[in-house]
Amino acid sequence: MLGVCYYPEHWPETMWAHDAQRMKELGLTYVRIGEFAWARIEKSEGRFTWEWMDRAIETLGAAGLKVVLGTPTATPPKWLCEKYPDILPVDIHSGLTRGFGSRRHYDFSSETYLVQAERITAAMAERYGSNPHVAGWQTDNELCCHDTTLSASPAARAKFRAWCAARYGNIEALNAAWGNVFWSMEYDSFDQIDLPFFTVCETNPAHRLAYRRFASEQVVRFHDVMIAAIRRHSRPGQWITHNIIPPATTGVDNAALTRQLDFVSYDNYPLGFSDQLMAKAPADEWQPFMRTGHPDLAALNFDSVRGLSNGAWWGMEQQPGPVNWAPHNPRPAPGMVRHWTLQAFAHGAACVAYFRWRQVPFAQEQMHAGLLRPDDVPSPAWAEVEQVAAEMALLGDLSTVPEKAPVALVIDPVSAWVDDIERQGAGYRYPAVVFQYYRALRSLGVDVDLVSAGEAKLDGYRLIVAPCLAMPDEATVNALKASNGMIVFGPRSGAKTQEFSISAGLPPGPLREFVPIKAIAVETLRPDCDEPLSYQGEVHGSGKWRETIEVGECCVLAVYEDGSPAAVRSGRSIYIATLTDDAFLKSLLLNLCAEANIAITPLPDAVRLRRRGDLTFAFNLSGEVVHAPAPQAASFVIGSADIEPYGVAVWR
Repeated sequence: MLGVCYYPEHWPETMWAHDAQRMKELGLTYVRIGEFAWARIEKSEGRFTWEWMDRAIETLGAAGLKVVLGTPTATPPKWLCEKYPDILPVDIHSGLTRGFGSRRHYDFSSETYLVQAERITAAMAERYGSNPHVAGWQTDNELCCHDTTLSASPAARAKFRAWCAARYGNIEALNAAWGNVFWSMEYDSFDQIDLPFFTVCETNPAHRLAYRRFASEQVVRFHDVMIAAIRRHSRPGQWITHNIIPPATTGVDNAALTRQLDFVSYDNYPLGFSDQLMAKAPADEWQPFMRTGHPDLAALNFDSVRGLSNGAWWGMEQQPGPVNWAPHNPRPAPGMVRHWTLQAFAHGAACVAYFRWRQVPFAQEQMHAGLLRPDDVPSPAWAEVEQVAAEMALLGDLSTVPEKAPVALVIDPVSAWVDDIERQGAGYRYPAVVFQYYRALRSLGVDVDLVSAGEAKLDGYRLIVAPCLAMPDEATVNALKASNGMIVFGPRSGAKTQEFSISAGLPPGPLREFVPIKAIAVETLRPDCDEPLSYQGEVHGSGKWRETIEVGECCVLAVYEDGSPAAVRSGRSIYIATLTDDAFLKSLLLNLCAEANIAITPLPDAVRLRRRGDLTFAFNLSGEVVHAPAPQAASFVIGSADIEPYGVAVWR
């Protein structure tokens, strides 16, 4: 199914019916509206103007379209900010209040805003919860975007103090857990605790971790209240979703954030996100993918969202042309809008919606492309959407839950927090480490499931890859024990206790029962100062993060230049004590896949594969024709054995 994001409040009402007719003719099924319309819905507190929304929903429904109704809490109106200024967040870097005039200008810790957001959400659900044209709901919009997870507000400080009191019970226990004897940081009461900002130099990492846990819980609490408000007033069958930003960028526990949803949605902007990712990459690395996006970045986010959704998910916003917010905003290569759409379906999507219907000629996003230009003429993406709409019938039923992949990649919000808090080396960034392991697997043509530490059942996976489990909890350790696949741990795993101290008995702490080693020292090197690592007679680069390990009864797989162990194996568990070059990871994982009877298809840099049911999708991100890695007996559903530039082939 296909859809689009539409803003009837941006256009004269005389255009609505014609827009709806054109949407239907294009092959669209769903239309999202309403998520930024609070000021038009409620002119002042309690003075609602629903009539225009009623007519917009009726117009779309009469054309045979299904409405996804967004709750408008991402943009509190000016009258609300003036009446309740305590809802505004405080910047954690400057200490200044973040004011009205853009979006996401609210504090997750503000009890006032929680009440107001629940009120408008409940009012909207009461009015449209039984409307036959409203198929489902989107909560808020892109929670945590624009670095809004953390706030230094008085409300956040007061709630954090209460959170600490509930967690630790007494101040002596908190002092002991945080190691506050260091630098004379001991407190006499919970009322003395400030937020971990605005100090002369670094704050206590245990203090910062506690605040990250607290802040994550505040976001989850806010979201759960909104979901509950919708459920109280919506008819059976109306589902609830949320359009998450790239999960690695939220700063929260995404599994907890999305747990109460019916399914998770994702906003896919491959060019903007790739430009941010590769901002420092040399031109020869970046330019081949400037108009396609990195071959593995959108796929990583798709697989992450599918893991959060526990099955089929939606693409709620799909880039149709140049965006307006990245450092550089090129146009997509011809065919890439179709390519990204089919890629989402290959990775488990049930619906893809384009952002937006028509490019708006005013305000902050006037340079953001839509399916229509501002003059109402179709943009280049229009023809590609027409083509995808025709091809959907060839793919069959895509509403089913995708099958489990043979490989699980374990991701962990706590490891991301540890990395943010303790920057032991500038070359170690948790998201980049995860991405490197993912790229290596995808380059082998292997399908991957991303699963959340502490949430996942790992049985059935033949290979489990954990790039870092910095603070593995009991649930994660037990899930690993209960699995029967091979396990790969990356460096920094088991490095810390739950209160951010070095693990008892040294790292990898509780993971020592999988690999009997001790990390007795850690060094971090400049990214351009790799040192040699030897594996199976080949020399690879090792750097950025290197651990010196003492080894018990293990098989040494790779060694540093001085002959000391860099990667070891004990039974079915492997520990890699360093960050390495891509070639080492690819070589090691290729061998492990072969041992686990996982079929591999080594791929060129610009070709990727994904399987869904009995379909295999092949994606060409290059400007040249490439040959599809399909068996001789393949029956092509879309395309042929020669994949056109930026094209897609699908076969059974």
